[in-house]
Amino acid sequence: MVATIIGGTILWFVLFLVQLPFYGWFDDHGHTWWVWTCLAGAGLGLIGIWYVRKRDAAIKRASSQDPAASPTTQ
Repeated sequence: MVATIIGGTILWFVLFLVQLPFYGWFDDHGHTWWVWTCLAGAGLGLIGIWYVRKRDAAIKRASSQDPAASPTTQ
């Protein structure tokens, strides 16, 4: 799960960097939101990485404390 989130975050950031040199074109055509959407995706991805790592650590901690009670995933 963490690898998927990291991959998506990297993808969003790379898309931001690729679009950055063409900012003038995006601005002329009213599409600057494309650039900022990619940056927002990368930022939210960083939050997602933090969240998923904390969640995985909590699941492992809970399973090591009580091996009989496995966490349910839905």
